[in-house]
Amino acid sequence: QVQPVESGGGLVQAGGSLRLSCAASGRTFSDYAMGWLRQAPGKEREFVASISRGGSSTYYADSVKGRFTISRDNAKNTVYLQMNTLKPEDTAVYICAASRDYGRPTRYNYWGQGTQVTVSS
Repeated sequence: QVQPVESGGGLVQAGGSLRLSCAASGRTFSDYAMGWLRQAPGKEREFVASISRGGSSTYYADSVKGRFTISRDNAKNTVYLQMNTLKPEDTAVYICAASRDYGRPTRYNYWGQGTQVTVSS
């Protein structure tokens, strides 16, 4: 079992960058694929990016491809989301989640509380 805890959100101007971190407690972090999802006010939660257990495979939503990069450090039990060239439409609560799936996650088992990202125009 892991418990994700996000950090690094904040207010940034359009075109700027932020790096989100997600520290997951538990001894078996490398047994989980990890993902970032987001939810904007009045909208459904949507997939942003995910990474396989060992970090060799990454997956992105079309809306963030080329701007966001997901990575992980299994020695530190941490997954990151580097967000560049941010747009106002990226404003949302960003949520880190852990999945027992191999390869690309299709279902998440453990969820963090989320961190707010606000991009001003």
